[in-house]
Amino acid sequence: MPKSYGRHYVAIPGPSVLPDRVIQAMMRPAPNIYSTRLADLVDGILADLRNVARTHHNCCIYIANGHGAWEAALANLFSQGDRILVLSTGIFAQGWGGFATAMGIEVDEVSFGKCSDVDAGVVYDRLSQDREHTYSAVLVVHTDTSTSVRNNIPLIRKALDEAGHPALLAVDCIASLACDRFEMDAWGVDVMVAASQKGLMTPPGLGFLFFNERAREAGMSAGLRTPYWDWERRIDPDEFYLLFCGTAPTHHIYALREALDMLIYEEGLDAALARHARIAAAGWAAVEAWSQCGELCLNVEDAGKRSHAVTTIRASRKDGSRIRDWVEEHSGVTLGIGLGMAAPPELTSSQYFRLGHMGHINDQMMMGLLGSIECACDALGIERGAGALGAAAATLAGGRSG
Repeated sequence: MPKSYGRHYVAIPGPSVLPDRVIQAMMRPAPNIYSTRLADLVDGILADLRNVARTHHNCCIYIANGHGAWEAALANLFSQGDRILVLSTGIFAQGWGGFATAMGIEVDEVSFGKCSDVDAGVVYDRLSQDREHTYSAVLVVHTDTSTSVRNNIPLIRKALDEAGHPALLAVDCIASLACDRFEMDAWGVDVMVAASQKGLMTPPGLGFLFFNERAREAGMSAGLRTPYWDWERRIDPDEFYLLFCGTAPTHHIYALREALDMLIYEEGLDAALARHARIAAAGWAAVEAWSQCGELCLNVEDAGKRSHAVTTIRASRKDGSRIRDWVEEHSGVTLGIGLGMAAPPELTSSQYFRLGHMGHINDQMMMGLLGSIECACDALGIERGAGALGAAAATLAGGRSG
């Protein structure tokens, strides 16, 4: 018999918790895909997505997950034999670079490990040495979901500018969009990819590609472009169906419209970002209390380099898996696996687990999540420091305005 009852809480870093309103928005018959009503709905969504990304430039929606958005960016920008620089702080930057390699793009990867952010000084040095400007672009992940490292995108942009290098700056914001502050235009980002299933609180299935005119011009000669990924066919098309290269993802559109209404027009984007920061800090406070005794600790030491969407935690030996198994069986909570934290050729590590705190999350969800982990540690005899829940509660109370 199951030992947990009630509503299960999947606290992984995506797919994130879906608001009931978003689920209900999808529960309707299929619409007339030729109606102007659907076209107007999508126009509004595109405008609001630009608002979330803080850009006035182009936005395309693909029926795809984040990996599809990766490929869309690569296909529109490059030809076989082009050279790019990938800045890696976890498995997802490596994955984007792996897609590029598979497509015939020459990839140079600089790894900064699994618990440190990109060193902008290293980027400057690397680009300064590329005197012939052979790099077409620099690719980086804003928040790497595996390590929970958050990279300083303005500093990376500054490194490109100070090196006088014309490479495009392409950023993966799949885990960070609407959770951590991101300013595409102000930060000088040329291309950004995102997806629906994390901070945007919508089921997996929509990939987003944002790009400025500089990137569009650079990609005019891209030899990897195919009809489906071609962003030119999707920019201001004469026929609505060209926005999606065929039938629109109608029910995902309804879901995304509801989620954007909640995020932009009800809570407000700035308030949502502040909520994510406060809830993340509460989780960090608890783990820091646990870390005073035993081996539980945060993967990223510097709070300024931690994601507000996901937290990676290190335990001892196989305790990461033991904690995950216990809370799933007894508390009805699913935690994220230690993805990408093992030594090759292994992909996952039993020493790590991750807390997803993105999208539709509030204070009581974080407190319940932390309480479940505390119970698991008691039941499993895992040594740790005291006062974790009190520290989290004090952080939430102290971080609340009004």
